[in-house]
Amino acid sequence: MAKVTASDVIEGVVVVEPRVFGDDRGLFVETYRHEWLPGTPTMLQANRADRCEGSLVGLHYHLHQADYWYVPAGRALVALHDLRASSPTEGASLTLEIGPDHRGVYIPRGVAHGFYALTDLTITYLVDRYYDPDDELGVAWDDPALGIDWPTTSPVLSERDRRNPRKADIPVELRPR
Repeated sequence: MAKVTASDVIEGVVVVEPRVFGDDRGLFVETYRHEWLPGTPTMLQANRADRCEGSLVGLHYHLHQADYWYVPAGRALVALHDLRASSPTEGASLTLEIGPDHRGVYIPRGVAHGFYALTDLTITYLVDRYYDPDDELGVAWDDPALGIDWPTTSPVLSERDRRNPRKADIPVELRPR
């Protein structure tokens, strides 16, 4: 059975450490089971992204979608920030490394999330809603108000992530409640 640990930093974030089975052929890992995350919506879509070392993705957030991330190859430094005004952990930030340890991380709606590729990597992510471009929101990865200690000051970024606003500049109607 996987070890499932609720974050004591950001409410609703869950870290999963699945069992890894190995033999002479290689290894087998169950990376996700809905029963590990009771009370969460069912995941509906799976996505995969490959990123080169030095890339930074995010920070993104959704008003209507939760994510579950797993890195089957490489290493990522994951950064999370609770934007939810109604959350007891609003304003809290958390970083953790995922990758060769086979940990997965559940990210609830309203929690900004991003990662820095410490190596070339593959990330898979499950989401509980189908893609909706109107729910693809962001906050500046380097906003000092987030208090995230990234290992770089000049990452490889997408044009979209370069344009993300600072937390203080997010319009009221786009702030998680």
